[in-house]
Formats: sequence, C-alpha cells, structure tokens
Amino acid sequence: MPNIILLGPPGAGKGTQAKRLEDGRGMVQLSTGDMLRAAKTSGTEMGKRVAAVMDRGELVTDEIVIGLIEEKLTGAVGGGFIFDGFPRTLAQADALEALMAKVGQHLDAVVEMQVDDTALVARITGRFTCGGCGAVYHDVTRPTKVAGTCDVCGSHNMVRRADDNEESLRTRLMEYYKKTSPLIGYYHAKGKLVGVDGLAEVDAVSAAIAKVLDKT
Repeated sequence: MPNIILLGPPGAGKGTQAKRLEDGRGMVQLSTGDMLRAAKTSGTEMGKRVAAVMDRGELVTDEIVIGLIEEKLTGAVGGGFIFDGFPRTLAQADALEALMAKVGQHLDAVVEMQVDDTALVARITGRFTCGGCGAVYHDVTRPTKVAGTCDVCGSHNMVRRADDNEESLRTRLMEYYKKTSPLIGYYHAKGKLVGVDGLAEVDAVSAAIAKVLDKT
C-alpha cells in the first residue's frame, strides 16, 4: 500500500489525479482543507479545537493538522494514502516523517506535477464551467459547440472562477514556489522525488503516476 505526496501548483491537476487514484486503487486522499472542514463539524475533541481556532480567525497549528492526519492514518483502511496540500514547509515535512514512523507507515514517493507557468496560466484563465451540470470547458481547447450553451445540459449559465485571472494566478504561483521549493530539495535529497509532466493529457499523467506507484 504505497503512500505518496502530490506536489504541484494551483491548477496542475492534483485533485483530478488524486480522485483517479482513489477510484482506481482504493487510495485515500488526505487533503488538509477537507480534513479541517470535516473536523470543525465533527464534534470530536480535536474537532472542537479546530473549530475554536478557525472561529477566532487564526491559522490552525501544525500540531493540530498532524493530529488530524494521525487520526486518518490509524483509522482508515485502503490502498495507501495521498497527501495533498501537506506538507507545505520543512518543519511539516519533518513532523510528517516522525508521525509516519510512529504509526508504522512510511512515505514511498513524492510526485511533483511539473508545469510551465505560462502554459498553466493559459490553461486556467481559459477555463469555465456550466453552472447547471458542472461540465468543464476551455476557450481554446474545449469550447462549447454553441457559444454560451452547455453541450451536456443546454444551460446558458456559464461560470468562471473570480480568481482564475492572470494576476491572481501568478500571485498564487509565486506563493506556491516560495513555500514549496525547499520541499523539492528536501525530498530529492531523500531519493523520493519523481517529476511528471503536469500539463500532459490527463490519461498520460495518470499513466506516469501509475509507473511511480508500481515501482514502490
């Protein structure tokens, strides 16, 4: 049961690949954002701590996040874990390694979904979805057959995310690289880092990740 980290900037497709790994291999995605939202309403002792911190508008501490991850690592049964959005810092990477040793697990690979920033910005800024059924389109690579009309359900409600603009994206990319660059060196030094082309077709990215997992 391999355990992996998916690294990649916003829009690189981590969520899509994690969902495929869940469906195809029975792996469990551990997204810190999802875990925090679920914990806040869970009513558990840890959940009450999370709710109190978030209600005060403060950042949740690494200790709490590690605690949530420990609950998942010891309570779930599946084909391995996918860490998405954690770790983000070297301190978190060290804490995760210590936790996995504590619960008798280990990290098999860190998959970096590599992208060209300019191409990524073009991909994301052209993206829009149907507000009716959620079908995803793109101005250049997948336009609707009839302008303004969903191919799937016929809705005319086309939606673009407010932050899917070039200025916002480049700000998010810079923030990602500032935080993540040390992790790339950290996991490379440990011999766990593997790069895949995050801008390839979805099936090709899945195949590249599958090769990594099949070697672990």
